[in-house]
Amino acid sequence: KTIRWRERDGNGEKEEEEVKAPPEFQAPPTVIMFPRQQEISSKGLRRQKRDWVIPPVNVPENSRGPFPQMLVSIRSDQDRNISIRYSITGVGADQPPNEVFSIDPVAGKMFVTKPLDRERRSSYHLRAHAVNMNGERVESPIDLYIYVIDMNDNRPEFKNQVYNGSVDEGSKPGTFVMHLAAFDHDDNTTANGMVRYRILSQTPHSPIPNMFTINSETGDIVTVAAGLDREKVSQYSIIVQATDMEGNLNFGLSNTATAIISVTDINDNPPELTSRTFSGEVPENRINVAVANLTVIDRDQPRSPNWNAVYRIISGDPIGHFTIITDPHTNDGMVTVVKPVDFEQNRAFMLTVVVNNQAPLASGIQSSLQSTSGVTISVVDVNEPPFFPTNPKSIRFEEGVPAGTSLTTFSASDPDRFMQQSIRYSKLADPAEWLSINTTNGQIVTTATLDRESIYVKNNIYEATFLAVDNGSPMASGTGTLQIYLIDVNDNAPSLLPRESQICERINRNAGINITAADSDTDPNVGPFVFELPTFPASIRRNWTVSRLNGDYARLSLRIQYLEPRVYEVPVIVSDSGNPPLSNRSIIKVKVCPCDENGDCTLVGAVAAAGLGTGAIIAILICIIILLSMVLVFVVWMKRREKERQTKQLLIDPEDDVRDNILKYDEEGGGEEDQDYDLSQLQQPDSLEHIISKPLGVRRVDERPIIPESQYPIRPAVPHPGDIGDFINEGLRAADNDPTAPPYDSLLVFDYEGSGSTAGSVSSLNSSSTGDQDYDYLNDWGPRFKKLADMYGGGEDD
Repeated sequence: KTIRWRERDGNGEKEEEEVKAPPEFQAPPTVIMFPRQQEISSKGLRRQKRDWVIPPVNVPENSRGPFPQMLVSIRSDQDRNISIRYSITGVGADQPPNEVFSIDPVAGKMFVTKPLDRERRSSYHLRAHAVNMNGERVESPIDLYIYVIDMNDNRPEFKNQVYNGSVDEGSKPGTFVMHLAAFDHDDNTTANGMVRYRILSQTPHSPIPNMFTINSETGDIVTVAAGLDREKVSQYSIIVQATDMEGNLNFGLSNTATAIISVTDINDNPPELTSRTFSGEVPENRINVAVANLTVIDRDQPRSPNWNAVYRIISGDPIGHFTIITDPHTNDGMVTVVKPVDFEQNRAFMLTVVVNNQAPLASGIQSSLQSTSGVTISVVDVNEPPFFPTNPKSIRFEEGVPAGTSLTTFSASDPDRFMQQSIRYSKLADPAEWLSINTTNGQIVTTATLDRESIYVKNNIYEATFLAVDNGSPMASGTGTLQIYLIDVNDNAPSLLPRESQICERINRNAGINITAADSDTDPNVGPFVFELPTFPASIRRNWTVSRLNGDYARLSLRIQYLEPRVYEVPVIVSDSGNPPLSNRSIIKVKVCPCDENGDCTLVGAVAAAGLGTGAIIAILICIIILLSMVLVFVVWMKRREKERQTKQLLIDPEDDVRDNILKYDEEGGGEEDQDYDLSQLQQPDSLEHIISKPLGVRRVDERPIIPESQYPIRPAVPHPGDIGDFINEGLRAADNDPTAPPYDSLLVFDYEGSGSTAGSVSSLNSSSTGDQDYDYLNDWGPRFKKLADMYGGGEDD
């Protein structure tokens, strides 16, 4: 009889049940014998005895004891003759975990000392040993295998408490949704570790309570019914239970997890316009403005391709004046003008608009009838500016047209055909002020002669701009450009180029001046030019000749062998090819000068040719040499001065010295007349009344203070050694501590002696050695008076 524990209703009540025990627990503990190694036969031969196959020892986990619990008994057949000691080695015996198994060394009984846990270790491999009392092995070690029998002591465990999965709405039954898996630490080859799954609940129950099922063995969740609709239920919560013991709810252990199944959106709801007709209006000639707003309803997931609306205009706008832009936040369609509309051509537009989703509709879903609507766009008439039909307008006239000539009529048109408006014209830009315009009909009349050679004419074209303004509300204006192409006439005579040149005084081959002409006109009123010399004066043709090189160039050269060097004015007549041709008499200033062997004018010769004599040339050269010499002297002087400054850096120029200098005066005064000083100001007055009577603020700083002042020391009448030094030191100390003392640069009064001197007359001192006075005390006055003491001290006359 075996007692098995079972939990009933969570009360932990013990129930006694009679169960047939396994065979290894019904018999007494197995006795394991050491195999005999050798056996001697009757014929004297040794034969090996076959070893027994030792069966493993099975021990149930979580045994309640009591411990130690005997497992097997180990014996050697030699224990009849000698004393045997038994021991075991291996993991669980003498290796960690230690002392799980033990053996009686004398009886050979092996015990388990504590409950075993299969989930930590499912088997043990031990070795049994038999030795004599001396520790000598008497038997070969045998292997013992101990297997821990699994008990259902672990619940299935889910890796997560919440699993997330998804399934498309409208999925057919049998569609895979997600997979759940629980793990049981018990032996999965037995019922203890075999887990089975089932769904406990589904929230919500719409459309039916059992929309999903789970494969009991694999944990796969699939749909079992149709009707998944995201627009009705977007998410399901399913409680899944995992139970071991092959799902036996009476004996198995269970655990639960939650599966969150999101129903993903498919495009099963076509967009629907909220109205069958929409309307709007647009001013003419305006672009990039929204003129109508289309609203739509779509029950699919917002801001997804299944919800995003795409609008198309399928009729009513053949030229493409409008487009529809989708607002990404509201999904509304904004009808926008992309090409300006004209009220005079179309007063209204009737558009047909269709809306679809960005993603195609799901299979089997038909478009809604409300996906098409009509949009009426009314065009609002506005005052448009007048325009010139031909802009710019080009006309052709010959230059030289006189003032008052009518050129053309430059009129504008008003696009507002349904408004009775008048147009007035004005001049906006006329650079040369050659034109005027009639304010009512736009007739252009010249006010000055048109000149093609004017600076305001570019590439023979003169441009003027005019303004046309209507009388609408508000007024509108337009501009037009008139281009006048001026045809050239031969009104400009050619001029000669160059105006100045030079030539050698003696005729030689290839010597001459190439001349040409400049003409402001254009073809055919320019070249080829005709160059010729005038007949008067006769010296021109006698000294010079002109030969034609081509239609634009000729060569002016000397006719005679030698011509005196100087400047000659040679007149040349040049004529163009106009009809009639125009001629011009031009003067060329030619310098005739001596030339070198290369045919170039020398410098002296060029100067001489300019009209200067030899004396003037020499004078100019001398002036140049003198000027260069002066510059050289100045440079040498500046360098010398700079060198002196560097040598005597401490000597500063008096003009540059910014320090106080001694001022020298030539006037030394008038002698004694200038020395009439008032010396009484340097003496202390006998009375202080005149000081006290002075107003505050006008007293001199070197006067005696009128407030009680520090007591200065009074020099004793009779001098004694150290008297002068002590007197000076005491006076200096009193002056430093006196707040009424005058400034440092003022007279400091140490002692006041009155109008007379308190000292005796020094006239009694003389150089005679016969005096009666004793000057030995001077030796006590210090080293400064030692010389006087030697001179007047008590020695005898030499």
